[in-house]
Amino acid sequence: MNGRITALVLAAGASTRMEGSNKLLCRVDGVPMIERALRAALDSRCTEVVVVTGYQAERIEAALPSGVSVVRNPDYAAGLAGSLGRGVASLAPDVDAVLIQLGDMPWIDARDIDRLIDAFDPIDAAIVAPVRAGRRGHPVLWPHRFFHELCELGGDVGARELLARYALQVRAVAFDTDAIFADIDTPGQLAQAQRA
Repeated sequence: MNGRITALVLAAGASTRMEGSNKLLCRVDGVPMIERALRAALDSRCTEVVVVTGYQAERIEAALPSGVSVVRNPDYAAGLAGSLGRGVASLAPDVDAVLIQLGDMPWIDARDIDRLIDAFDPIDAAIVAPVRAGRRGHPVLWPHRFFHELCELGGDVGARELLARYALQVRAVAFDTDAIFADIDTPGQLAQAQRA
């Protein structure tokens, strides 16, 4: 038993480099990108899935599959950390860990998430991160003891600062796929993903 783990999918950003499109509603393999991310979380062994919306919240929420809880971040323009903190603050107190997943990484699947859950030990609770060729990717699983610090982050850099501070408490899980790095920010990256 790996404890009670919530997937927190961040989907509040304004897609500023997408030339007017909301990237999370763009289709990859015929499915909106945000739905792909949420299906991966829902099909995994996470006990619940929470999505943080902000920019065009109504449009994003209309595309969500059932079984997902929604937290809105009206201050999404202030940066990623605000959405992360708002999402973590919404979690039940008995959650053992949160898996922070980005809504714009369409190639992460449920098996990837379950590999990270397999590496999590609620008794000896380390941060669990996917790694390939010495490079850390996403998603990252954070034990409950880090929730307060996740909520205190600011700006648009996510939890990178915390990962650096607690580098000795990160349990690396070796992956052989670039899916852990592949996010979509531009029309060119979207076109490449659609071709793939």
